[in-house]
Amino acid sequence: MSDSIKKYKEMYENKLEEKMISKGFGEIDSHDEEQVMKVVCKHFDLELTDTWSSDCDHYIYEESTADGYSVYVSNHNGDGDICISEDVFYYDSDLAGEFKKAIYDNDHGDVKIYLSMLHDGEYWIDDALRDVYLELVELYTDECKDELEDEGWKELTDPSKEPSTKECIDMLNLIANNE
Repeated sequence: MSDSIKKYKEMYENKLEEKMISKGFGEIDSHDEEQVMKVVCKHFDLELTDTWSSDCDHYIYEESTADGYSVYVSNHNGDGDICISEDVFYYDSDLAGEFKKAIYDNDHGDVKIYLSMLHDGEYWIDDALRDVYLELVELYTDECKDELEDEGWKELTDPSKEPSTKECIDMLNLIANNE
């Protein structure tokens, strides 16, 4: 691969990262759980709270059974109207899916989700937010690539295939204009 093509690919990747950062999805920030939560909440106009109130759009919380076992409830009702077969979970590992579903089902802006264990370091909360974040990264990566293409940049996806003469001239022009 020629030095010009390597330089072009490097410039393309840098431009793509700049665009992703401008949208809140930079590589460095993706490792910060707090930033991931912030970006997901911003995208969905979502508020997560561990303070119970009747104005939440979804509730996920732990309850105790009559004989002292923990179960987990996930539903849209804050009034205690629970359907045992649909809203109650024995394992907290099921809650990540319920949380993601609540995020997507309530994608209408100004949404509040009650999570009783929001600040308890529960792994499933971070896992669900990370999954949603990664789906958003894919969405925004495609959007940024489209923007770059509109600006004249072309992603070189097949390393075994050399670009055409016209593509090389276009690449060299972009390199010259961006240095």
